Amino acid sequence: QVQLVEPGGGSVPAGGSLRLSCVASGIIFRINDMGWYRQAPGKQRELVATITRGGSTNYADSVKGRFTVSRDNAKNWVYLQMNSLKPEDTAVYYCNARTSRPYWGQGTQVTVSS
Repeated sequence: QVQLVEPGGGSVPAGGSLRLSCVASGIIFRINDMGWYRQAPGKQRELVATITRGGSTNYADSVKGRFTVSRDNAKNWVYLQMNSLKPEDTAVYYCNARTSRPYWGQGTQVTVSS
């Protein structure tokens, strides 16, 4: 089992920045990819960004150039730096880790006001 805890989140005006963090515990040596997904009201959960153990990244087109995912393998943290935030970035953000199956954090609310 893998447990994911996400401190952080919050509310910012449009154009602002936030940094999300997530720490993993449990059978962490089996974790391959980590990343972030989000779900806005009335919409399906969607990929935001992922990062492999080796540091290769993948981003949704809507966040490229504004968000940066990073990972500290030694300390089992994954981060999402979000800049130039837009109201459409408002959602619950979920940390994700994959072994042979996906694991999810509890979710943290990000609200961007116009």
